[in-house]
Amino acid sequence: MGAWVSGLLGMDGAAAAAAGPAAVGLGDLPELCAAQVLLRLDPPEICRLARLNHAFRGAAGADFVWEAKLPDNYRYLMEFVGSGEEGRRRRSRAGKKEIYARLARPVPFGDGQKEFWLDKNKGMICMALSSKALVITGIDDRRYWQHIPTSESRFQSVAYLQQIWWFEVVGEVDFCFPVGTYSLYFRVHLGKFYKRFGRRHCTSEHVHGWDKKPVRFQLSTSDGQQALSQCYLEEPGSWVMYHAGDFVASKPDQPLKLKFSMAQIDCTHTKGGLCVDSVLIYPKGKGFQQQGRVVRSQK
Repeated sequence: MGAWVSGLLGMDGAAAAAAGPAAVGLGDLPELCAAQVLLRLDPPEICRLARLNHAFRGAAGADFVWEAKLPDNYRYLMEFVGSGEEGRRRRSRAGKKEIYARLARPVPFGDGQKEFWLDKNKGMICMALSSKALVITGIDDRRYWQHIPTSESRFQSVAYLQQIWWFEVVGEVDFCFPVGTYSLYFRVHLGKFYKRFGRRHCTSEHVHGWDKKPVRFQLSTSDGQQALSQCYLEEPGSWVMYHAGDFVASKPDQPLKLKFSMAQIDCTHTKGGLCVDSVLIYPKGKGFQQQGRVVRSQK
């Protein structure tokens, strides 16, 4: 027992010989046992342990290890990867580790204006919808809105509001979400930002009206779930994720239709100076890396 522990601690060859013929190390661990260890780890930990020795390296490629880390409906998710006959052949030949690696990278859908991906640490679904995938009142009138290219958006573009009386942003998505509870956010920014000589600048020239009445957030699902909240927009110069609500997905083989909106339609005053980047969906309370400060709206 003591010799085996010494092997775990990295005993060199001479010390191991002195300890006697019974000394063993992690390199002697059967591959099946190594796989059982890996099943209890998160994917990044599996990859790190695979560099330790040949037993863990072999076990880290086993399909049953990676299948346990994939969502139950990973076959449905893979249908969005590639297209045509060649895409189907490639998916059928892929091992579970390869499938996990592909789903951990953004998978576009909806004409490239929406994408989902697996969080690399937990293997849970995240989703983003660009401003161009949303229905924005007055978006085609350049007196009110304009699209601004920027590297601060994962979609390389945001919708910028100069001034409007009726502010409303509406979206929907129909998707087979893996089982779990999810949170939906609107990612917005007060003020127009730009770069000059490599430095970020922000102007609040058009920012007005958001302190007079709160913005109202709504979320509903095709199976009857609803959330309603409101919040004043604040913090010019920073990206903020406003929490619109939570929903539960319980049937991964059936599409769940989400409808959501962000509105301030009190026409007694104008409002402006707002960048709308995207709608983000994350599994609730899993410590995911956020793309801005999170604000919980009031019900």
